[in-house]
Amino acid sequence: MSLDLTVDGDRWRDHLRSVASGEPGLVPVVKGNGYGFTLGRLARKSQWLHDQGLGVDTLAVGTYEELPEVAQRYHGRLLVLTPWRPFGAALELDPAYADRVIHTVSRAVDLPVLLARRPDARFVLERSTSMLRHGMTTRELWSTAEVVRGHPRARVEGVALHLPLANGANLSEVHRLLIDVVATELPLDTVWVSHLSAAELTALRTAYPDFTFHPRIGTDLWLGDRSALRVTATVLDVHEVERGDGFGYRHRTAPKAGHVLVVSGGTAHGIGLEAPLGDASLRGRAATLARGGMDAAGFVRSPFSIDGKQRLFAEPPHMQASMLFLPHGARVPAVGDVIDVRVRYTATAFDRVVVS
Repeated sequence: MSLDLTVDGDRWRDHLRSVASGEPGLVPVVKGNGYGFTLGRLARKSQWLHDQGLGVDTLAVGTYEELPEVAQRYHGRLLVLTPWRPFGAALELDPAYADRVIHTVSRAVDLPVLLARRPDARFVLERSTSMLRHGMTTRELWSTAEVVRGHPRARVEGVALHLPLANGANLSEVHRLLIDVVATELPLDTVWVSHLSAAELTALRTAYPDFTFHPRIGTDLWLGDRSALRVTATVLDVHEVERGDGFGYRHRTAPKAGHVLVVSGGTAHGIGLEAPLGDASLRGRAATLARGGMDAAGFVRSPFSIDGKQRLFAEPPHMQASMLFLPHGARVPAVGDVIDVRVRYTATAFDRVVVS
């Protein structure tokens, strides 16, 4: 009766161990919906990796609001990726774990305010990259040295670089940025990085043997072996229809004879809510036009598959269920059967996550 994520536990755990053993200084990223697994489960699994002797002495969360759910399940340091600001949840840390939190400082003006509130704060200084999301310029980064000198209890944990998804093309940018880091008057010999390939990290460790690199990894860690994951929905009802028969909230009419299936999984789970993919290629634009044409004609391909073929929505998905159209001649599953669903894990809320 639910939208389920079923995990081949042995295969998934083998993958997690493989990534952790192959990425020295790994910092698992646990944020948002926990990549479909939930924050709590991934926090426990990060602690498990640490207990396996695979490092993982720091866990990264996306926001301060996510700290309470992971802090009780993971016992190491907690890096907050969203930059510290002098307002909101950043000012409301629970004393039980406040000393474990590593703040991200992305504006020079915020550092003295943070240290005035907490003179012994842990923090990383974020240098801006070509992403242009958060981070300081070269001059701003250098200016923080004087602030730190005035606060001898401050704990500078290194510099953070949030890089674009460049598919192996970030190395030259990191080399350029590290020139700025070396020129500071701070002990910034620890670099927290994202979106670098294993080959790029190896090259950096060779070029900068005095530096420690901490790769922050989310998707490739938790979702890197998709063959270990299966998403399924349950067939809740089956209705035979003839051409012209009405159905659904909007009382659409069947375009031909077939069956309308009611299956678990709807907008409350993220079904039918598609985030922009940003594919600017000719093929990507053509696919977008094709989907738009199907939508205009009343036929939209759903993420639900039967016998390996994605089936069409009979109408837009409901909150907790969806209606699919099966043309005459297609195999009709029975009530209670499960069918496969193709989802974007970071945008899907599952009713059940079952790890074997």
